[in-house]
Amino acid sequence: MNPAHILIVDDEEDIRTLLHYNLQKEGFKVDVVADGLACLAFIQKEKPTLILLDVMMPQLDGIEVCERIKADPINQDILICFLTARNEDYSQIAGLDAGADDYIAKPIKTKVLLSRIHAMLRRSQHNKPAEPVKPLFHINREKYLLEKDGQEIQLPRKEFELLALLASRPNFVFKREQILEKVWGTEIIVGDRTIDVHIRKIREKIGEQYISTIKGIGYKFNE
Repeated sequence: MNPAHILIVDDEEDIRTLLHYNLQKEGFKVDVVADGLACLAFIQKEKPTLILLDVMMPQLDGIEVCERIKADPINQDILICFLTARNEDYSQIAGLDAGADDYIAKPIKTKVLLSRIHAMLRRSQHNKPAEPVKPLFHINREKYLLEKDGQEIQLPRKEFELLALLASRPNFVFKREQILEKVWGTEIIVGDRTIDVHIRKIREKIGEQYISTIKGIGYKFNE
C-alpha cells in the first residue's frame, strides 16, 4: 500500500520544516506550501490524502481555502486538519463548519499530531464502501489491443488512445481540453461531443463502471 500523501500549508517556515521532518520520518509522502493560494494551485495538479492547513495566513485564510476545496466534488475525500494558535471556540466551530475533519491547536505536539493523523486515516478507510472486484485490464500500446480478463477487445484507434490515456493515470481527472490535445492534437479541430461519443462507445465495449464523467470538467478511469 502506498503511503498517505500529506500536504502542509503554513506561512511559518519553522513549522513547515518541523512538520515535514517528523511526517517524513513517520513514512508519509510530504509536500509543503506557504499559503492558501499555493495550496489551491497544488491540488489542481496532485491530490493529497490529507492537508494540514493553517488557519491564519495572509491573502487567503485557511477557512476560505477549506471551503473552496470542499466545494469541488472531486475533493470530497481529501481530509483536512486545521492548525491554529487560536483557541477560541468560534474558530474551531467555523473550521468544522467549513468541512474540516479535525482541529489541532499550536504549539503542536508531535505525538499528538501523529496520533490524530493516524486516527483520521483509519476513519477514512473505515468509511469507504467495499470496492467491487474488477476485471484485469491489459493495454498493449504497440498492437493497439485491449485485453479484459484474457479476452481481446478490438477498439478503433482513437477509442484505444482515449482509453489508454485515461488508464495511464487511474483516478486522475483528465480535463476535456487535455484529452483533445493528447488524443486529437492541436492541429485538428473537433468538438466536445466527439469526446462524449467516443466515451460512450468505449463504455459499450468494456462496461459503464470503468470511466466516470466529472460534470463540467472531464473524465477519469476508475481503478
